[in-house]
Amino acid sequence: MTGNVTLAIVAGVLIAAGVYLLTERSLTRILVGVLVMSNGVNILFLIAAGRAGDPPLLGLFNPDTMADPLPMAMVLTAIVITMAVSAFVVTVAYRSFQLNGHDEVSDDIEDRRIRELAERDDVSDSFEDISFSDTGEDRVSE
Repeated sequence: MTGNVTLAIVAGVLIAAGVYLLTERSLTRILVGVLVMSNGVNILFLIAAGRAGDPPLLGLFNPDTMADPLPMAMVLTAIVITMAVSAFVVTVAYRSFQLNGHDEVSDDIEDRRIRELAERDDVSDSFEDISFSDTGEDRVSE
């Protein structure tokens, strides 16, 4: 089974571009990244399917010349999953635009506080050091 190198390169470029777009802060770019990456994965499924052949209908065609139906089913499933994820991201982007006037993902306040504590090499107030004794009882050290 030989694969088409051009399609493999195109799939790799699409997946790389999709991953790059997923790292952006704009939900619109994240949506485009999901769509581009899913198209790259679908091309990879088609490459894995091998050569084109007769329809996979037993009794009507020679089994040696039939196409593999599993990658085709996986592409259809991937299309449905991509549609669902896209609908969710569009909904989140629209709601974010309604609330904030833009679709940028902002930093979480708690994440920012944890990052600042980590830079100072400090622990938060919610941390409790619990040590276990040999008797199985918990002891909180202060």
